[in-house]
Amino acid sequence: MFLVGLTGGIASGKSTVAKILKDDFGCVVIDADEVAREVVLPGTLGWRKIRQHFGSDVFQGNGELNREKLGQVIFNDANKRKILNSITHPEIYKAIAWKVIKNFFLGQHFIILDLPLLFESKKMVPFMSYTIVVNCSEEQQLQRLMARNNYSKEAAEIRIQAQMPLSEKCNLCTHVIDNSRDIQNTYLQTSRIHGELSRSWLHWKVRVLLALCAGSVIGLTIYVVKLIFR
Repeated sequence: MFLVGLTGGIASGKSTVAKILKDDFGCVVIDADEVAREVVLPGTLGWRKIRQHFGSDVFQGNGELNREKLGQVIFNDANKRKILNSITHPEIYKAIAWKVIKNFFLGQHFIILDLPLLFESKKMVPFMSYTIVVNCSEEQQLQRLMARNNYSKEAAEIRIQAQMPLSEKCNLCTHVIDNSRDIQNTYLQTSRIHGELSRSWLHWKVRVLLALCAGSVIGLTIYVVKLIFR
């Protein structure tokens, strides 16, 4: 099994491509945003640590995290943003790792990791065999975000500028999907990339490497046992 990183910019169409890969081609897609919500559910370690550092004001009456309120708290405070990241990021990476391991043993050919900040954080990049960026023009990104979230132009620009420019991400990835046209065009590009991934033999290289490592560990264990009981 090998890993494919899927990323883009806010309102570039990444979720659309992820949905096509999952619903139309049957790919396993691990959504980092969904995982981020899971690790702060009431009672989790992330939930308890956020409550400890940020107080009860960022929670709703039913105990669930008020993500909008927390976002307002950290948006203009870099120190508080670092604290939140130090709480949530380790839990997110741990949860993603368990999902990857599970799918490896289920025999998946490859899985898609939907990671909005793949190139910003850089932590997951070394584990990706391929990386896909969903791209569109800056003007389209701005207009889509304003329409989707009912943001003012200024508010939308602030959120776009907080991320790495799409042009830079396109220079770092192995594949680009141009989502500046209609959905059919995006679908055709996604289909071509899916075909390429499905034909790849990379998963066998990974499995052989893991088998060799496992064999070495087993061989070393047997050798040590023989030394002890000889």
